[in-house]
Amino acid sequence: MPIFFKNVILTTVFLITISAFAQKGKELNIQSDIEQIDEAKYPGAIVMYKSTKQVYIQHEGIEMWCDLAFNYKDENFVRAIGNVRMNQGDTITMRSNYAEYNGNTQFAWASGGVNLKTPTATVDTDTLYFDRIKQQTYYRSGGTLRDTASVITSKIGRHFLDQDKSSFIQNVVVTNPEYVIDSDQLDYYSKAGIAYLYGPSTITSEVSTVYCERGYYDTRNDNGYFVKNSRIDYDNRTVYGDSLYFDRPTNFASATNNIRVIDTANKSIIKGHYAEVYKAKDSVFITKRAVAITVQDKDSIYVHGDRLVVTGIPEKRIVRGYYNVRLFKSDLSGKSDSIHINQQTGLTQMIGRPILWSGLSQMTGDSIHLRSNTVTEKLDSLHVFKNAFLAKQDTIPLSDTPSKRGYNQVKGDDLYGTFLDNKLHQLDIIKNAESINYMRSDDGILQGIDKSKSASITAILENNELIEITKWRQVDGDVFPLSKFEKEAREFPGLNWRGDERLLTKEDIFKGEAPFTLTKIEGIPLPEIEEDFFDNTIPDNKLGIPSASQLDPSDFKNREEDSPSIGLPVNDKATIKQDSIAPKKPASVLKEQLPVKAKDSTQTEN
Repeated sequence: MPIFFKNVILTTVFLITISAFAQKGKELNIQSDIEQIDEAKYPGAIVMYKSTKQVYIQHEGIEMWCDLAFNYKDENFVRAIGNVRMNQGDTITMRSNYAEYNGNTQFAWASGGVNLKTPTATVDTDTLYFDRIKQQTYYRSGGTLRDTASVITSKIGRHFLDQDKSSFIQNVVVTNPEYVIDSDQLDYYSKAGIAYLYGPSTITSEVSTVYCERGYYDTRNDNGYFVKNSRIDYDNRTVYGDSLYFDRPTNFASATNNIRVIDTANKSIIKGHYAEVYKAKDSVFITKRAVAITVQDKDSIYVHGDRLVVTGIPEKRIVRGYYNVRLFKSDLSGKSDSIHINQQTGLTQMIGRPILWSGLSQMTGDSIHLRSNTVTEKLDSLHVFKNAFLAKQDTIPLSDTPSKRGYNQVKGDDLYGTFLDNKLHQLDIIKNAESINYMRSDDGILQGIDKSKSASITAILENNELIEITKWRQVDGDVFPLSKFEKEAREFPGLNWRGDERLLTKEDIFKGEAPFTLTKIEGIPLPEIEEDFFDNTIPDNKLGIPSASQLDPSDFKNREEDSPSIGLPVNDKATIKQDSIAPKKPASVLKEQLPVKAKDSTQTEN
């Protein structure tokens, strides 16, 4: 006979042998003190009783004990009743009131006070399926898992014994002394105490609530990482971000990309693309296109800087901004190196090369203070300290220099301003006041140029337009025709016109900055969905259910309502191993020394 045909025959015989062995299985070894046969009452069964010792059953690495057993030798099947205990090696122990075990399929079913113990957790349920070939257990009528950190309840639970992993579905609740997790779907690794949350999930404690639709939580170290529709709710703040990290022991949270921190107590919102929140210190740090938005008299004030820091309890909030600060309101805008806002006193300090625009008028000085009325939440006054300079470009080009326009200018030591209905209404320039004013008729014809000195000047504005100037104790001044007014004298020393920098819209707070690229976030993948616990493709007559079993074919069917709603097949290449995405706590950037503190201005508010 050719070798090829010999190999085919040998292979066929081998496969037939394997198939037969798989169907028959190794015979159960059962021992008891008392045995009897009652074919009339228990056809096909050997009834075994406990006397001094429980009935002992052994099969393929599993041992069982019970008070009463029905041994169906022809079907290699046993029913165990009363104080049932099942051990797999020295790692898995299961107790119940009733159990069935099929020696051909190595499939066990237990009911009545089922308690399963592994080296890392304990599972309690009313009914449990145990597939020893797959090394998986399954319940779908409600159960509880306990380990050293938490208690987890759910309607459906599947435990992968060789992975130390449990998958819970429907009404999942994780109870810990410090918090409670509610989730639609959750994977849990008992040894590490790691939970992966899928679908709408909340983590609730006395001081905060975390919401996400995909997240990771370390129940041992009490911290987590959340990446889909995530937010953290505190007493008076809510933090949103594409990615959130939360550490409960230190009350620390960080957020990355598309961040919003909503302050309900102070009607403000902070936005940016990286933030840190310290609950115990009541502080927020935010950077990467950071902007603070405060609602004031149905208008919003936008403050942008490279970095923003918000500190203090709601009644005493302090907002600090550092580097390239921009401020925008519908009728007021400005820039400075840094800013300090005290929401308790209503004082805003613009520090370092400050500039403020009201309409087409430009104000500069060593520092600028804005004060709001804390009751009405309207702007009340402003103060420009030292080297106060008010300038406005004339509307019509000069006839002797068509390429240029003149500048209406007022300068002095200090400038005080008051607001009416949240709009700048009156300016008072005091001490060494000087002015240059291009006087035009109603039809725009230049009448002359007024240049003067006085102790102080009062200017009245209406709709951001200058309508009246009053000079107090004028000591020098004259009106010149344009032809008699020397070009060198048309601008006071210190004039630095920056009209092209004026912010016209709220989007202009980012004008001139390089396009921003969001940080690439390491996401949490969809869960791996294993093959169904039961094989629905097997016909009912091929399931091999022993005739004496209390189970029927419907018990061996997967129900659609019990299936996980979120996930990818286990063999899908898009899945990622769970240990590759465990996040690390980000290093705090607040450890760097911040350059500007409160009251950096050397001036004092009068």
